[in-house]
Amino acid sequence: MSRIGKKEIIIPENVQVTLEESDFGTLVKVKGPKAELEKLIRPEIALAQEDKVLKLTVAKKTKQSNAFYGLSRTLINNMIVGVTVGFNKELEIQGVGYRALMQGQAINFQLGKSHPEVFDAPSGITFTVEKTGLGIKVEGADKELVGQVAASIRALRPVEVYKGKGIRYKGEYVRKKAGKSGGK
Repeated sequence: MSRIGKKEIIIPENVQVTLEESDFGTLVKVKGPKAELEKLIRPEIALAQEDKVLKLTVAKKTKQSNAFYGLSRTLINNMIVGVTVGFNKELEIQGVGYRALMQGQAINFQLGKSHPEVFDAPSGITFTVEKTGLGIKVEGADKELVGQVAASIRALRPVEVYKGKGIRYKGEYVRKKAGKSGGK
């Protein structure tokens, strides 16, 4: 059994959690000051709410249900953290002529291609770009969505291993390769 799954989830004062049972599992709705999130938890996991504490138990003991036990607890806890504090990922752009500019809710990227690329923000995600145009911050309440959007932005121009040019996560280390050795 998962040690993470056994931990109780303490619900803060300004957060409302509602549980709705269905044939496909339990629909957990979390409403807080920043956002409102919902996620379907598998039927192998049973949820019980007492006052401001949420407990998870395994309803059917199978090998697969033990795997979903800790995952379900972490997903619900991330929802609660997301609606109260939020999540963010920071990206940095390196390369001569590479930059990003805000255009309303979208980002216009100049990444050394023949045309600029425009990346629209999905609902629930906000972007901030540094004045220099070399730093991007992706913020939102849904941890999974924030990570996916940051990965999609990074995929526009992945870091090139010979010169180190491209979009990378802030603080990410990219090991550079040696170029061709020239000659006889």
